[in-house]
Amino acid sequence: MAEENVIRFTVPSRHNEKLWEIVRRINEDVELQTMWACANVNAVDRAGISDHGIVHIKIVANIALRLLRLLAEADIPMGIVREHGMTMDDAEVVTVLAAALHDLGISIHRENHEEFSLPLANLKAKELLAGLYDVRERTIVVSEVLHAIIAHHWDVRCYTTEAGVVKVADALDMTHGRSRIAFEAGGTNIHAVSAQAIDDVRIRKGESVPVEIEVVMSNSAGIFQLDNLLKRKLKNSSIAPYVRVFARIHNEVERNIVRQYEI
Repeated sequence: MAEENVIRFTVPSRHNEKLWEIVRRINEDVELQTMWACANVNAVDRAGISDHGIVHIKIVANIALRLLRLLAEADIPMGIVREHGMTMDDAEVVTVLAAALHDLGISIHRENHEEFSLPLANLKAKELLAGLYDVRERTIVVSEVLHAIIAHHWDVRCYTTEAGVVKVADALDMTHGRSRIAFEAGGTNIHAVSAQAIDDVRIRKGESVPVEIEVVMSNSAGIFQLDNLLKRKLKNSSIAPYVRVFARIHNEVERNIVRQYEI
C-alpha cells in the first residue's frame, strides 16, 4: 500500500474549477485510496488478474477525459447537458468521478464487481461533491456517475456519452501486460502472449470520425486483446459510431503493417 500512496491521481483539469477541486479531494481521501489498494489485493494477489489499483484508475480517468473532450470538439452531445441542462464542465466531473470509482466493488469481490461498486460509489461520490453543487444538481451528477459505473460492464448498454468513454477507456488500459483479460502468469498461451504484445495506445482527433485509436503491437497476437476486450466494449458503448480503431504491427517480420480494425 505504501507504494501506491506515492502515486497521485491527476488529470488535466484545464479551467474546470469543480474538476480541479475534486481531484484535490481525491488525493486527500485516505478511505478512497485504501479502497483502491484493497481492490488491487483482491485483483492481483487473490484473483490472479491484472492491476486494478490507482495506476489503472489514473490511466482510465485520463483516457476517458481525452475521449470526452475529442467528442465534445465534434459536438457530440453529453448526457448531462442534453437531458439535464447542465454543462460540459459537469460532464467532465461525471466522467472523472466514474473512472475514479468504477472498480471500488473489487474491494469486495472481483465477480459482479460492477454491482458491488454502486453502493460504495454512491456514498463516496456524495462526499467528494459536497458543497460543489446544490442537492438537486449533486443528485443528478451522482446518478450519472452510477450509470457510467454499472455500464462499464461489457454487455450493459450505455445511455450517455460519459458512460461510453469510461467503458472504452477501461478496455484501453492494455499496454505491456496491463490487459483487463486474466491470464496465467508466466504462461505461454494466447492470453499471456497477447497481453504482452501491446506496446502503445494512441488516441487522436480523427479525420472522418471524431476519434482515432491506434493500437501499436509487437506482433499480431495483440489482435486477440482487441477481439476479446476492446471490440465488445466499444460495440456495446454509446460512442462506437464516432471511433475508428487501427492496429499497427511493428516487428522485423511484420514491419509497419497498418490495418483498420473494424468493430
